[in-house]
Amino acid sequence: MELKYFRRLKCDLDVRPIAAEIAAQPDAWFQQTGRQRVRVQAEALAIPLRGLRKSKMVDVERRDVQESRYTSLSRSFPAAREFIEAFAAEVGGRLGRAKIVNLPPGGRVHPHVDRGQYYASRDRYHLVVDSAGCGMSAEDEQVVMRPGELWWFDNKAEHAAWNDTSEARIHLIFDVKPRRSATRQASRSQAPNPARAGGMG
Repeated sequence: MELKYFRRLKCDLDVRPIAAEIAAQPDAWFQQTGRQRVRVQAEALAIPLRGLRKSKMVDVERRDVQESRYTSLSRSFPAAREFIEAFAAEVGGRLGRAKIVNLPPGGRVHPHVDRGQYYASRDRYHLVVDSAGCGMSAEDEQVVMRPGELWWFDNKAEHAAWNDTSEARIHLIFDVKPRRSATRQASRSQAPNPARAGGMG
């Protein structure tokens, strides 16, 4: 059955270079902790690679700022940068915000919708760097994402994630502003139909 809110675009990607960068920078998780101030995301750790341009926040909410730029932390993650840049070029889109997110064992990203002008015009992607089989939902759909897989999902729908395993779930999460509908069209043509998750993963 084809899913509405999720599409697996690629699998068996070699994520070892990105995983090695993350393992080499254990303190990076604690250098910018703004994500922990967002109630629904407070249980996750994040390394921001690309963030909004704060100079554009004059009379504009964070969720409406269109411009983004690389963070100083991103210099320690060249393989991650190379991957997101290459994918944006592949689909002919413009790279937006990006972060590496660690959902610890037992952690939850609670149900929420990504609202605002920034999110309305962009597609959200998850590259699974490390996971023992964690679950994610959007509306009434659930999937389990595996290491080496690249997923698109609709973050304008209510979504959540959980880690009921004993290992950290690490995803490289990034946004791309598509050129017309190129990204979604590509996802429909490339993606195998992923099976629904059998439970809370």
